Amino acid sequence: MLDIKFVRENPEIVKENIRKKFQDSKLPLVDEVIALDKRNREIKQEVEDLRAKRNKTSKMIGALMAQGKREEAEEIKAEIAKEGARIDELSAEEKQVEEDLLKKMMVIPNIIDPSVPVGKDDSENVEVERFGEPKVPEFEIPYHTAIMESFDGIDLDAAGRVAGNGFYYLMGDIARLHSAVISYARDFMIDRGFTYCVPPFMIRSNVVTGVMSFAEMDAMMYKIEGEDLFLIGTSEHSMIGKFIDQMIPEEKLPYTLTSYSPCFRKEKGAHGIEERGVYRIHQFENQEMIVVCKPEDSMKWYEQMWRWSLELFRSLDIPVRQL
Repeated sequence: MLDIKFVRENPEIVKENIRKKFQDSKLPLVDEVIALDKRNREIKQEVEDLRAKRNKTSKMIGALMAQGKREEAEEIKAEIAKEGARIDELSAEEKQVEEDLLKKMMVIPNIIDPSVPVGKDDSENVEVERFGEPKVPEFEIPYHTAIMESFDGIDLDAAGRVAGNGFYYLMGDIARLHSAVISYARDFMIDRGFTYCVPPFMIRSNVVTGVMSFAEMDAMMYKIEGEDLFLIGTSEHSMIGKFIDQMIPEEKLPYTLTSYSPCFRKEKGAHGIEERGVYRIHQFENQEMIVVCKPEDSMKWYEQMWRWSLELFRSLDIPVRQL
């Protein structure tokens, strides 16, 4: 989420960024957020002034009573009561304004890096570089689930009966291969100085809203009924949440962590994109790279992380394209 101070001071930059993402329907949000922010600050100032005035006049009551000026003291008490009611009214409005402000801020997209080419969708991605070339055999390549079935390595029918579409049983050598790839990725990152971590697989709502928008949360995450808990869609949510409400001494940076987790996703709206096989599934496992660093070092770490991703795939002789 963008810093409200940045939005307040750079509304045109924020709007231009929205246009570059072809999300023009979100343009009115910028002015709405600025208006809500202005009202929020006005409320806070008025409440602060009222409380200061109330504290000052409260001290007068005892003095007036000591002087026998009971009537004047009662008038001040009545005035303080009015100010208290006004503070309560403003506090209720402040809560609503802050809720509305957060909801709208969560929808405004982050600023894209200047190096990113502008395009309306994936079809306009720009290929920067290739690493290795795909090997195309002379025979027709079987579909991935057909290969797995030939090893008795997957059971989609049983998974459908047990959990519905979007799940699978991995069996025998295919299950072992799956675990081996995860272990290989884990050790690959440990060898590069990352600390291995297994995070919680459920997180609270305030952590969820710290890492994604409300719309993304509703489309992706499964909520635990009756509890303030969500199943994670990726371990990075737990890992970023690890640092919530923490002040990290600069000398301890960077934190370099590699995390394993199962992931759970509704994949709402994804039907039809790839319904065969084990794409767009509701449960899978991953190994993440997480770096917490100083802002001025972030691009350096981004560059290093995708280079390591490239190195991982090339070590398995998998061709890679940088888009």
